[in-house]
This record gives sequence, C-alpha cells and structure tokens, in this order.
Amino acid sequence: MNAKAAIFAIKKYFRDTKKESLPIMISGTITDASGRTLSGQTLEAFYTSVMHAKPLSIGLNCALGAKEMRPHIEELSQIASCYVSAYPNAGLPNAMGEYDENPEDTAHHLEDWAKEGFVNIVGGCCGTTPDHIKHIADEVKNIKPRQLPVVEKELV
Repeated sequence: MNAKAAIFAIKKYFRDTKKESLPIMISGTITDASGRTLSGQTLEAFYTSVMHAKPLSIGLNCALGAKEMRPHIEELSQIASCYVSAYPNAGLPNAMGEYDENPEDTAHHLEDWAKEGFVNIVGGCCGTTPDHIKHIADEVKNIKPRQLPVVEKELV
C-alpha cells in the first residue's frame, strides 16, 4: 500500500505541476524466508500491484542479506518486464544489531546474480560500507546486465 500511495503521489505531483514526468524506481522488502513483503504479499502480488506505474525498475532491498535474498531476486527477474534492482544488507544482523558480512562476500553474491542475468542495478543497504560498494562495483562492472524480456504488442 505504501508503494501504491507513493505512485499515486508521484503521478499527482507531475499532473498538478505540469512538469515532465521522471522514471519511477520501486523497491520492496522481503522480510523472511517465506518470500512475503511486510504487508504479507507474495513477490508476484507485489509486482502485479505496482506494474501499472510502468516503473523503470523494480527491486528488493534490506531485511535480508544477499544469500537469503537470492531466490527472491531470481523470481523477480523471471516476472519483471522492467529493470531489476537489488540492494541487500551486509548479511543478517548479529545479536548486537551489527552486520558481519565482509565486502568480498557481499560482492561475490551480487556478481553471481549478475552472471545469472538476474539484475540490472545493484548496491547495498543496511550494514554495507563504501568498501562493500567498491567491491560490488568491481565485481559486476564487466558483466552484461539482465536483458529485458521481449513483450509482444497486442494487435487491436
């Protein structure tokens, strides 16, 4: 519902101000291994509920580390007709709320996703540092981004 409200507000702003619209990037959060968002939606339901906005990209961020986020990014890459983004945490928080995953490990996970053709845009969320981002950039810079699916236009 938050994403839908944000889409509505963005569209209203551009309509009311008569300014040229800008691309929308949408990111959701999968909260646990069940693969559901904070509101309880499946990933496919989340995507379906926001695709009317014709976003530039849709993706996942936060809540999970890259290892735990992987199956959800793979699923999203199979259903999304736009670019896919991924911003995982630097692992799961430890008992003190800190993040222990080192930059090389985070980068390795995102490199794998890029090689598999799952993502177009990558970065980091909670616990990632400039060193994490540098390692991610170094690992994916020479990998071809995910190809957008070919959508056949309906003849009317």
